Amino acid sequence: MTEPRSRLVPALIYAALSTAIVSSLGMLLVPSISMEMNVPVSTAQWMLTINLLAGAIATPVMGRLSDGPHKKKLLLGALAIILIGSVTAALAPNFTVFLIGRALQGLTYGIVPVTIALARRYVAADKVQGSISSLSVTVATGIGIGYPLTGLIAGSFDFRFAFWFAALFVLSAIVVVIRVIPAGPDERALRVPFDSVGTTLLGLGLGTLLLGISEGPSWGWGSPWTIGTLLLSVVLLATWIRAELRTRHPLINLRVFTNGEVLLANATAIGLGAALYIGLSMASLVAQAPASTGYGLAMPVVWAGFVMFPLSVGSFVANRVVRRLARRMRLSALLPAGAALMAVAGTLLWVAHSELWQILLGMLVFGLGMGSSYAAMPALIARSVATEELGSSVSFNQVLRTVGSSFGTAVSAAVIAANTGTDLHPTNAGITTTFEIGALLCLAVCVALLVHALAAQVRSGRRPRS
Repeated sequence: MTEPRSRLVPALIYAALSTAIVSSLGMLLVPSISMEMNVPVSTAQWMLTINLLAGAIATPVMGRLSDGPHKKKLLLGALAIILIGSVTAALAPNFTVFLIGRALQGLTYGIVPVTIALARRYVAADKVQGSISSLSVTVATGIGIGYPLTGLIAGSFDFRFAFWFAALFVLSAIVVVIRVIPAGPDERALRVPFDSVGTTLLGLGLGTLLLGISEGPSWGWGSPWTIGTLLLSVVLLATWIRAELRTRHPLINLRVFTNGEVLLANATAIGLGAALYIGLSMASLVAQAPASTGYGLAMPVVWAGFVMFPLSVGSFVANRVVRRLARRMRLSALLPAGAALMAVAGTLLWVAHSELWQILLGMLVFGLGMGSSYAAMPALIARSVATEELGSSVSFNQVLRTVGSSFGTAVSAAVIAANTGTDLHPTNAGITTTFEIGALLCLAVCVALLVHALAAQVRSGRRPRS
């Protein structure tokens, strides 16, 4: 068993990379899907929305199941469904079937929490924190690789080849998991009843929330549909919170939120998730916009994906640094440091984004900040909750990142819709304003984290010495 254990973390990272590969089949391909499937761009955007909705529902469920005894079966089952979704999207004869495939691919959002639960169970205690940090930033690192690959494949062939590539990658991940991950049930895991009521309420609540946020720019923020959907989500989520606090075996133990470090990690996930998506979406848009806009780089889709590559480099470097610093400083201190780096990146893109080197530098610094923050979040949670609660706690952090990304999507869409020129491309003012919002959001998160850190230091200084 020694050899398989030595290959366990690389195998889990490889499985988690499937999340990044499937995630890269998003923003760059919307124009291609619109043209090939003969649907408006606004309709083609549903390939992002449906994937997000399915992921928001699947992630907490997979997180809770990963706390149970059948972790390997859960990972294999999820990868198999993602594989079916990838093949379905690649073979789709129409847009409806294509959306079904994209919905099945939504299970990728739950892969990382499952791999983290496996690492917590099987990796040696002195290496588990570094392993969790590496798994957490795998998505960020992989996106920087996945976007260029998607651009090359889609630009050289068509969008179907990109989905076939994703299918082959997921298939290879299934083979790796079968061969390397320890077989059999986890005898240490608790066997408790599954919270079906909590799952239903949370799924419906998150689904309606993300639907309202994603479609708000299209429906109109003051429309009855948007207001009604968001109000319904508030009612459902409030009901879910009440039910979770009363049940003996909840889907997500909300009482762990009384732990300051867990609350800190989850609050940061929302803010930085929104800021990150604003930066990524605007950088992709600037890369492909025509030069006549005054800011566009006029890059074809074949090369546009490469603007994300520095993000991968930055997050990889940050993860290596975090693993070394984690032995010498508190993980909670890495969150404001990561937010500060993302604020610097956001400010750079806000002030200057008309040259390729400016976009590449902004993505590199974004990667450094994101790698630092995302590596610290799950490690903080893992250190602060019991092993049997790890999967559900980390998965909820992932859900909050997704919710934050949805807010970033909505903000970007709303600003761009209000600042579209006669050529149907966003104006320079619209691009600048959107980058400004992302930068200010990062700054706000950074300031809040610094205030929290100072307050915690003051409180610890007032404690009487024993």
